[in-house]
Amino acid sequence: MKALVCSRVTEDFSGLEVQDIPVPQPGRGEVLVHVKAAGVNFPDMLMSQGKYQFKPELPFTLGMECAGIVEAVGEGVTDWVIGDEVIGGNKTGAYAEYAVLPAAGLSRKPTPFSFAEAAAFPAAYLTAYVALVRRANLQPGETLLVHGASGGVGTAAVDVGKLLGATVIATSASDAKLDKVLQYGADYAINSSQGFRDKVKTLTHGRGADVIFDPVGGDVFDESVRCIAFDGRLLVVGFTSGRIPEVKVNMPLIKGFSVVGVRAGEYGRQFPERGRENQAAIRQWAEDGKIHPHVFREIPLQDWREAWRLLTDREVVGKVIIRP
Repeated sequence: MKALVCSRVTEDFSGLEVQDIPVPQPGRGEVLVHVKAAGVNFPDMLMSQGKYQFKPELPFTLGMECAGIVEAVGEGVTDWVIGDEVIGGNKTGAYAEYAVLPAAGLSRKPTPFSFAEAAAFPAAYLTAYVALVRRANLQPGETLLVHGASGGVGTAAVDVGKLLGATVIATSASDAKLDKVLQYGADYAINSSQGFRDKVKTLTHGRGADVIFDPVGGDVFDESVRCIAFDGRLLVVGFTSGRIPEVKVNMPLIKGFSVVGVRAGEYGRQFPERGRENQAAIRQWAEDGKIHPHVFREIPLQDWREAWRLLTDREVVGKVIIRP
């Protein structure tokens, strides 16, 4: 089968290559999935550079999430049969024609979704759910400021924020992207390259945002501290800017806000019952047609560098999908 394999950890991705490798076989409690679509995530890129917290043993096949059809089941698997349409993931393995995945981690592909939409769904919407529901306890009528709102996780946060009844302010460094995010449901849009503190203050009548969803870090985090409401929750989701910011603790003291870390997968591992509830909640939203993953582009596996370029050049609105 064809797979995108990382043989060497390198800064310029020269250690990545589409290779012909044997089709893996499912072991006990595992399922072999014929991959139809795989979601592209920043951690995939960071992993191949050795910059992600999880560092798999070389060589490894990239890809954290996918949608496809069950091809074979391992010993002890009773919940899935050949032909089932599923979504699932692992830390690696999805950028391939076939992937072995833990049976317990699979779920049925939501009926309204295409395979591409299903592959764009799990990581982004789970992150948004854990961030906004579990960690921030976002309430109807509150103001949610979403940074990086044009990315896969950002568009999911906008979608979930509106579903929860918040007023959503979206930021991005591109006016063209912001036009699309407004079409996607945000109430207001701000070009963050020109600063956003004063505009957020104006839109919130001086109060500031109740919840700030920040996958960007760096200067965006620094400015967020200056426009968060008293009793606000500043969600640390990631650092796509490349700089991990710092905050002097007198600021949360004086302004009465919380800095809250978000690791959606780890949350489910630490609290398994809540993790199952999280998955069930976003799946029900999907089945009910209440959420709408945005697929920006579908790219063949052999053109994976184009997918990487789209992410690094910040051209994406929604999620890029790889088709093995």
